[in-house]
Amino acid sequence: MNKFLGVIIVIFFSCGSSHSVAKNEKSSENTPSFSLGPHREPPTGVYQKDMLLGEFQREELEKEPFLSWFESGYSDYDPKEKAMQIIKENISDYEITLVMVTWCRDSKRETPKFFKILDMANYNVEKLTTIAVDTNKKNPGNIQEGLNVEMVPTIIFYKDGKEVNRFVEYPQESIEEDIAKIVSGEEYNHPYAQ
Repeated sequence: MNKFLGVIIVIFFSCGSSHSVAKNEKSSENTPSFSLGPHREPPTGVYQKDMLLGEFQREELEKEPFLSWFESGYSDYDPKEKAMQIIKENISDYEITLVMVTWCRDSKRETPKFFKILDMANYNVEKLTTIAVDTNKKNPGNIQEGLNVEMVPTIIFYKDGKEVNRFVEYPQESIEEDIAKIVSGEEYNHPYAQ
């Protein structure tokens, strides 16, 4: 009698690499280091063809196939008032770059919240750059090069042309509390800071 040995494999799907996190993320050297790792590819098929690539505008997330997750994530999010007050008072001093992937669950969770924070803070979106990359960690023109991005979403805050800090993949407290720390100059380390 043949015995069947069942094996259960659990995959924790992340939108970044669990290894080779940059040691100095504030460096702006020309070292393209965005990596999902060979075992971290998204599902194939419709996701591949419906992916945003390159620099994009928020309005593109407000259309199919992204509308459902963007709209619900935006409308369901209610940021903490104290953190929002700090953000409102400080965020206008910063230029911001968002790097995301449209199939990534972390990007789908945090990106709508990020845009709601910007709206509530009356942030000047002329100072915002939004970049989407593909499963090969590239986009047209490779505009992500030199940003030292390992995990997505990554939100980089610049002041006077220099990187001050960044939010990476998921919050330490909540996205608004993490951003409030960054824009107020309080000490903040994202989950992968070394």
